[in-house]
Amino acid sequence: MNLAFHGTAVADGRPRLPGSLHVNRRLDGWLRLLPEGVVVLTPGKVELGQGILTALAQIAAEELEVALPRIRVQAASTPESPDEAVTSGSLSVQESGMAVRHACAEARGIFLGVVAQRSGVSREDIVVRDGDFVAPDGRVLGSYWSLAASDLLAVEATPGVVARPAAARRIAGTSAPRLDLPEKVFGAPRFLHDLRLPGMLHARMVRPAARGARLVAVRDGALPGEATLFRDGSVLAVVAAEEHQAEAAAARVAARAEWEARDTLPEEGALEAWLRDAPAERSVVAERAAETPDAVHRIARSFFRPFVTHGSIGTSCAIARWDGEAVRVWSHSQGIYNLRSDLAKALRMPAEAILVQHVEGAGCYGHNGADDVALDAALVARAHPGVPVRVLWSRAEELGWGPMSPAMLVDVVAEADAGGTLLRWDQHVTSNGHSGRPGRGQHPTLLAASMMSDAFPVPLSINPALAGGGGAQRNAVPQYRVPALKVGMSQLSVMPMRSSALRGLGALINVWAIESVMDEMAAAVGEDPLAHRLRHLDDARARDVLSRAAAMAGWAQRGAREGFGMGLGVARYKGTGAWCAAVAEIEAAERVFCRRLWLATDVGEVINPDGTLNQIEGGAIQATSMCLLEAVRHDARNVTSDSWETYPILRFPEVPRVHTEIIARPEAPPLGAGECSMGPVIAAIANAIADALSVRVSHWPFTPDNIAKAPQ
Repeated sequence: MNLAFHGTAVADGRPRLPGSLHVNRRLDGWLRLLPEGVVVLTPGKVELGQGILTALAQIAAEELEVALPRIRVQAASTPESPDEAVTSGSLSVQESGMAVRHACAEARGIFLGVVAQRSGVSREDIVVRDGDFVAPDGRVLGSYWSLAASDLLAVEATPGVVARPAAARRIAGTSAPRLDLPEKVFGAPRFLHDLRLPGMLHARMVRPAARGARLVAVRDGALPGEATLFRDGSVLAVVAAEEHQAEAAAARVAARAEWEARDTLPEEGALEAWLRDAPAERSVVAERAAETPDAVHRIARSFFRPFVTHGSIGTSCAIARWDGEAVRVWSHSQGIYNLRSDLAKALRMPAEAILVQHVEGAGCYGHNGADDVALDAALVARAHPGVPVRVLWSRAEELGWGPMSPAMLVDVVAEADAGGTLLRWDQHVTSNGHSGRPGRGQHPTLLAASMMSDAFPVPLSINPALAGGGGAQRNAVPQYRVPALKVGMSQLSVMPMRSSALRGLGALINVWAIESVMDEMAAAVGEDPLAHRLRHLDDARARDVLSRAAAMAGWAQRGAREGFGMGLGVARYKGTGAWCAAVAEIEAAERVFCRRLWLATDVGEVINPDGTLNQIEGGAIQATSMCLLEAVRHDARNVTSDSWETYPILRFPEVPRVHTEIIARPEAPPLGAGECSMGPVIAAIANAIADALSVRVSHWPFTPDNIAKAPQ
């Protein structure tokens, strides 16, 4: 069982190994060497469009000293891959990359030792050239491939292995072409949605009339193409030989289904008040006492964010096939072992009888419906033994029934002396938990598990501890020097909508809140926002990215323009991850448009610079979409924003021009890049709106209606 959770490992008394290698210690669980001159890498992290498999291949090629084309990365599956928990939290390079680096460095050392012993040539005198072990006189003493059958990697990893120094790296640190892109660019069938298995049936789910509704009856009637009905309690689906038949049949069954429904959701317009009044468990996240003089300046602000969803361009999909008492599931889950665990609970069967094979799907950077649809497929397929059943969610299901990022409220009170120097900071976060991922509790969190005839309760989502990255409280502790500090959290004990992880988790609202108050305090004392931050920052790397982004944007030379504004934001993701600073330029027209972004980041060692830039820029663009446009709409029973018209996202003509620089630190440990830009970008856009309109936005998204709600 993998004890790793968001980068934190349970102390088990064993010598510490890097990343996921600590709980997956066998070298042959990570790589295999084939006689034909190929290295098969078998990580447990999965490709979501973030380019992780390319980065891992680069690390492996570097440490083994072989050409990159020799590396073949195998898609994760149970039980063939190491259990690396979930691909999330911008942790893949830290957890999987460092495991691969250590495993490959140790593998190189093992093979080198055997060649030295057999040849009599000192291992210090042998060099590795694309897998060949070469003596000083040019003789090839052996190769990985000639020793591939010797089972040398059937051992546990050991601590103390020394990887190649940064100065010697030639593959890691370069912009290698992405391994996954050619098939995607040329339309080859790479995605799970493209997979067609012999005899496959197509199923479509029919969703309830309301959250928690109970299926009473389904009126009889003919269905297109001899489609059949599947029912397990309130889990309702249709199954057909052709996809279009399943679509048509689902529409007919939806019209015939009778549900017992009731109001379960808070009123949308009163969601902020509901958050304040809902029962919750209060806790202290961080606290620091200090004697401080009386404050001259005091700012008290509240920041509200509604439910937000993933908006995956491709909808969730899964295929399942039962063979006797075992089931195989093809899934684009971000955590195949965690999914297997919850499937085992929901299906009431041993986990070892479930094989989960990862196949790429639509990226979502968080916990969308990929796990839920896997249980849908497994349930329907159980009624059709020996036949693969494919379930594809509709757009309405994707936007309306997948786990949501929870609505949140952040209250901040900051006090400073006459010169604006911070004295006290009080921040309180109110939210549901941000992790409803499978595999972490007694009951399954999968959607259909609470709707089956033998149903499970819907577990409350949790927040990881701050040491493990946090959830609602992520980035709630300010990075600025402040003598007296108190950060608290109210975790709701009721959950009207299933909540779970969405890219950045609580960091998005917390960074927005902190940076908005910092800007307002600077304005209160007539200080430049950049200078105000710099004099409160003791973290040299935070100061570096902030100064670099400001220089890129020409902050010191900026001038006032009617309808335009500039703002900045900075944060170290989770307080332990990558640093990013952002400067945003917005235009306030019929609504707010972000026209340009300047980003400076520090992610430590960079494995693939081009891939890292893509991650940073992608996060920035998604953050722009989220804060300017995105909010889940709902009535008392259901989500009503179940189309692109009702849940708008940023369109290509609205995408800002993004300028990004990475501060190179090849000797520093690598840090994830996928989420670090999001909080600073949202904060910078909010501060740019204040610069343009003299209004501090306090309600998400930053639409004209919500800007009008801002306190004056």
